[in-house]
Amino acid sequence: MRGRVLVCGASAPAVPEVDGLTVHRVGERPGKAEVDDLLDADPLIVAGTDADLAAVVLRLLRKEKLASTRVGYVPADPASEVAALWGLPTDPVRALALAIQGEVDPVPLLRDDNGGVLVGRGTFGAIRGVAYCDDDLALRGTARSVEVSPDSEGGSGLTVRVVKGLVFKRPVTLSGRAFQLGCIPTRPTSDGVPFPRAITRWTWYRHTEDLRLVRGLAEM
Repeated sequence: MRGRVLVCGASAPAVPEVDGLTVHRVGERPGKAEVDDLLDADPLIVAGTDADLAAVVLRLLRKEKLASTRVGYVPADPASEVAALWGLPTDPVRALALAIQGEVDPVPLLRDDNGGVLVGRGTFGAIRGVAYCDDDLALRGTARSVEVSPDSEGGSGLTVRVVKGLVFKRPVTLSGRAFQLGCIPTRPTSDGVPFPRAITRWTWYRHTEDLRLVRGLAEM
């Protein structure tokens, strides 16, 4: 099976020709019609934003290909949350070399209860509500922000950081398998993309399968 690079949107970094790889240009945050016929590749490399990576990973999940697909990532943004979380290079040349030559290191993949996935960071702005991380109370009342990410420390699956905004008040940080929130209407943001409508309930939870991310050491 040949490797494949999906170059997503106009902001994606340029990808040089490499023996053994085919390159396909698709739109930003590509969906079923654009990528489902391109998922049968090893490795499958996404060049684009964290949101582009999430869109491709969602299609892998829907097509039940997570367990059989190595996923490499070439970030378009040096401030990529995914790159920072998993120690990936943001230089396109180094990132592509790692994606081709590196080793798989399975990492937690988060889902939400509205059919999406989270690969980097999910956020809420100022909110009022009640939230739990597994059985632990994460919030009751108001918060300036809430952040949720896959757990990079080998924990249960996700990490929650609640900033309450009071002077000298330390953020609340918890880890677990699921984060559940009930609140006054608000809009979560997943991997930089705001949800299209306001919600009063939201859940992020660890998927039963990990993302087979290529991030192990490689010769550069």
